[in-house]
Amino acid sequence: MPQFRQARFLASAALASLVLTGCAGAGPAKQLPPAAFVSMQEGPGEDYIIGPLDQLTVFVWRNPELGAKVQVRPDGRITTPLITDMPAVGKTPAMLAQDIRLQLSQYIEDPLVSVIVDGFSGTFSQQIRIVGATEKPASIPYRANMTVLDAMIAVGGLSEYAAANSARLIRFDKATGKQQEYKLRLGDLLKKGEAQANVMLAPGDVIIIPESMF
Repeated sequence: MPQFRQARFLASAALASLVLTGCAGAGPAKQLPPAAFVSMQEGPGEDYIIGPLDQLTVFVWRNPELGAKVQVRPDGRITTPLITDMPAVGKTPAMLAQDIRLQLSQYIEDPLVSVIVDGFSGTFSQQIRIVGATEKPASIPYRANMTVLDAMIAVGGLSEYAAANSARLIRFDKATGKQQEYKLRLGDLLKKGEAQANVMLAPGDVIIIPESMF
């Protein structure tokens, strides 16, 4: 058992090292402001960006034969009647609807197009990734007003050997073009129920949970 646990620790440390590549020199980890367990006011998030494998419904008013239910291919494109290999990934539904409208304008006059996201995965830049000492490391879709508590529930909580209060959150700062590192007190949050340890997440956040050496 000691050898097995040591192997798990080394694997976790190697994974964290890979994810943190490029964070060196970013300075000491900072602390994020706390978020309420239950938000008093729900607000909209950023515009949704279509990702690979998203399920879409394309609706063309008064021309139902030109609409379709499609899945975004792994290459980021979709095909609908009269339109082949339309790029979809990286666009909002409104942007994609406008591009489809422009293409259909070659065939019908002033088409009205709507794009509805029926099933979503999101782009990698919008997903929350949780790695290290958790029950099931995963990449989960971000949703508006998501907190670290929501993310930990989604992955089943901490593993037996987690160094929970040594966890870190890596976030890309669009303003500076650099990654920022923040402290997370997952042990205080999940084991003691300290509300001050719950923080808001942002699209693209990476949560790294190291294993304890003892």
